[in-house]
Parts: sequence; structure tokens; C-alpha cells
Amino acid sequence: ASWVRGSDFGDYTYLGPRCSVIDSTLGDFSYAMGDNQISHAHIGKFCNIATGVRINPGNHPTWRASQHHFTYRSASHGFDAADDAAFFEWRKQHAVHIGADVWIGHNATVMPGVAIGDGAAIGSGAVVTHDVPPYAIVVGVPARVLRTRCDPEIAQTLRRIAWWDWGHAQLSAALPD
Repeated sequence: ASWVRGSDFGDYTYLGPRCSVIDSTLGDFSYAMGDNQISHAHIGKFCNIATGVRINPGNHPTWRASQHHFTYRSASHGFDAADDAAFFEWRKQHAVHIGADVWIGHNATVMPGVAIGDGAAIGSGAVVTHDVPPYAIVVGVPARVLRTRCDPEIAQTLRRIAWWDWGHAQLSAALPD
């Protein structure tokens, strides 16, 4: 089973087993295969999220005397103090934005506040700490641009026609292309 809270899913989306999706959106035709943790993310249409991907993972308060949950999730550890709302608000303010037709490989991590451009590909195991340009392929820890998927003119044309916004009938007619 998967766990979803405060999230919206477009048409033809798929969420595999053991996923956690919190305060996020997945656009039409996007999928997350399984064992994914997605929080405070806006995911475009036709996105492909492989198994084990983490998007906007939580951080620990390295500036405090202790990094443990009890300092910001106090109530769940039996303390009288309320949970630290400001700590959780930071994550909301640093949402991840993923464009259309993005592929994120197995066990990749996309850190808070990152934007990934349309058509980008994130290699398996990559840790994305900075914005990714459209149609770039990034790999490594931290992720760096390896190359682009296509010539800049083709990328520009694909973004201009925005095929991901076409209706189902128009997509069906263009499949042979």
C-alpha cells in the first residue's frame, strides 16, 4: 500500500507500491514506480520516476544541539512541547519543481528547492543539489551535466510545441512520429 496526503494526480497517473506522497502534484501520464518518497513537489506531465527515488527529503537541524527528531517532533516523543511548525514550513517553502517529460532514475535524490527542466534525465543514484537545465542529462553525487539529450534547436522546438499539453486524440495521432 502507498500513503498519500494533500496531493493531486492527473489523468493516467500511476503510483506503485510503498510510496509516500505528501502535498505534491503529479501531472497527466506521470508515474512513480514504487518505494518512492515525494514531498512538496510539483511534477509535470509524462514524468517517469523509477523505484527508490526521493524528492524533497527532510533535513535535520544541524544548527541545534541535537539533530534528533525530538527537537522538532517533540509531541511524538512524549514531550509537552508542540511540534516545531517553522521547521516543517521551511520544507514547504522549498518545493521541488519538475518539468514535463522528465526521467528520474533508480535511487536518485532531488534535494529541496531544486527545479528540473522539461525533458531532463536524472541518472540512477544521482543526488541533485542544483537546478537542471531542460533536456540535460545529469549524473553523479552531486549531480553534474553529462551531456544534453538533443541539439539545442530540437529542445527549443519540443518546448515550443509543448506536446505534453496536447489532448489525448492529438497525442494518439502523433504516436507514429
